[in-house]
Amino acid sequence: MRTRTVTAALACLAAIALTGCEPATTAQQPAPQQPASQQPTVPPPSPAISDAALPEKDDKPVERATVADFVGMGLQSAQDKAQADGFYLLASHDSAGRGRMQAFDRNWKVCTQNHKAGKSLPVDTELDFGAVKLEESCPSKDEKDPAPAGNTMPNFVGKSVKVARGALDSSTSITVSDAREDRMVLMESNWKVCTQDPKAGAVLNGRPVEFAAVKFGESCP
Repeated sequence: MRTRTVTAALACLAAIALTGCEPATTAQQPAPQQPASQQPTVPPPSPAISDAALPEKDDKPVERATVADFVGMGLQSAQDKAQADGFYLLASHDSAGRGRMQAFDRNWKVCTQNHKAGKSLPVDTELDFGAVKLEESCPSKDEKDPAPAGNTMPNFVGKSVKVARGALDSSTSITVSDAREDRMVLMESNWKVCTQDPKAGAVLNGRPVEFAAVKFGESCP
């Protein structure tokens, strides 16, 4: 009897062991869902700009005026006339080429103008008057200041000492003497060059310059 009981118990243990070795049946897990692909973000269209929002264009036409004949007028009167006609950008120069400043416009008269009389121009056009003093005669040709000399000596004979000095480099050493007497050359716009050293066409390279001059109205010796 005892032997049967032991045998039965061993058989029972063997059955339990076999059952425990078998893998347990597990429930199948659902496959993970793939995230939906994201669509690219498209910015909203910019609001249309109406014509009313745009800055207004200045379609106002440029004001124009007719240039008067200023030749023969006093410089001050010519300037007043030009301003009355609408021209406010005004300039003047010594028509004799002496480089004098028109300090007192009433003492000068107009010999030339840079724009012909009767021409219609925008009122912001510059009018430039060539003038001489009242007691002087207008030259046959309007003289303007010479161009900068650079490194080559120009011909300054007959030019005023002032414009000659202005054409040379500001670092140039210049000596001016009276060609007739032993006078002091003070107001250089009143003196004209008779001789020069170096001569016209010479290379300067920083060389000192000498002028012999006489007053305008005098002849060179």
